[in-house]
Amino acid sequence: MDEAKKQVITRFAPSPTGLFHIGSARTALFNYLYARKHKGKFILRVEDTDKTRSEKQYEDDITSGLKWLGLEWDEFHRQSERTEVYKKYLRKLLDDGKAYLDGKAIRFKNPNKKVVFNDLIRGEISTQTDDVGDFVIAKDLNAPLFHFTVVVDDYEMGVTDIIRGEDHIPNTSRHILLQEALGFDVPNYAHLPLILGADRSKLSKRHGAASLNEYKKMGYLPEAIINFIAFIGWNPGGEREIFSKDELVKEFSLGRIQKSAGIFNMERLDWYNREYLKKLPMKDLEIHVAEELKTEDKIFVKKITPIIADRINKISDIGELKSGELFFFFNEPEYSKKMLLWRKEPDMEKTKKHLEEVIKLLNGLNENDFNQDKIKEAIWNYAEKEGRGNVLWPMRVALTGMDKSPDPFAVAEILGKDKTIKRLKYAVEKI
Repeated sequence: MDEAKKQVITRFAPSPTGLFHIGSARTALFNYLYARKHKGKFILRVEDTDKTRSEKQYEDDITSGLKWLGLEWDEFHRQSERTEVYKKYLRKLLDDGKAYLDGKAIRFKNPNKKVVFNDLIRGEISTQTDDVGDFVIAKDLNAPLFHFTVVVDDYEMGVTDIIRGEDHIPNTSRHILLQEALGFDVPNYAHLPLILGADRSKLSKRHGAASLNEYKKMGYLPEAIINFIAFIGWNPGGEREIFSKDELVKEFSLGRIQKSAGIFNMERLDWYNREYLKKLPMKDLEIHVAEELKTEDKIFVKKITPIIADRINKISDIGELKSGELFFFFNEPEYSKKMLLWRKEPDMEKTKKHLEEVIKLLNGLNENDFNQDKIKEAIWNYAEKEGRGNVLWPMRVALTGMDKSPDPFAVAEILGKDKTIKRLKYAVEKI
């Protein structure tokens, strides 16, 4: 084998017959990591010979998904543009008597032998090929089928390592028969375990699985998706779980891929995404917050973003906070008069007096000093003297209408002086 052939070359070869899903994304990632680890080449090959089912929109979905994940390919091929290449090899098999025309198809003449290969994940796999029969490799010279095009392309493109799902194991023996018939070297094979739902059934939407673009729309970060799918059925050993793409390249090995199915766990994906959101610079998160809240009020966005950051697993959660947990920032709160009473201070008049005092203390602050620390400083001595719960509880309820909310000093800063005092006065009037 010459030096050029020694370069590791992997390929990701999707059919554009449906949306780009998490299982395919993991196959692409493992091929990418393996190629980059060995300073090799990663090829994207669109297998679109099924003209009735292949659609450009699905090809676009795959390429945009890979770009979003940052899995850059070194070469791009489309099988529908390679008919002449396949024709040449079909003719060779026909001329050599290793394939024959049968009605409306070209069939491969199966030597009915035992095929043995060493799977880089599973070890030795042996198949007796008698039951496969003489299988169809093309409808005619212009319409080659999957088993044939795959074998020709892998040879022509110099693919050294084929990393694909275990559902392809039954195909591998056919592919090796074709490689031998055509005089091609047999590449290395590694078959990845399936991804199952948490209940160990076939992965589907009910497990939370979605197409890659849907995850993007929901506000998952590509770095989190990469880290999450890398760990479905593989890990580098040790306790560490957060790895950047470059770190995964360094650590990746086929030897650490498990043989049993990997489990898709939505809570785990949320955990990963939350970890990556924490790493996101606050100014980047502010852009997302402004978009999700549909506001151009930069000061409000800057103030509310740290509160939001603690409460989201993904960007789309921001919109849910607006109508849920943080509703009071966007709407006047509604609550019963009784709710203003602290459990240790069941006296409505005293509660009213505390609220009036808080209003007076806050009125003493100018607009520029109306921040969390100064607000706390203004009220704290009075709250210590009268009892923190007695003073701060009615303040919290007046501002949020809720018994659980962020720190009332932080809420007041975000609402600003005017809104804060307006809400406190409304509570006094209610009493």
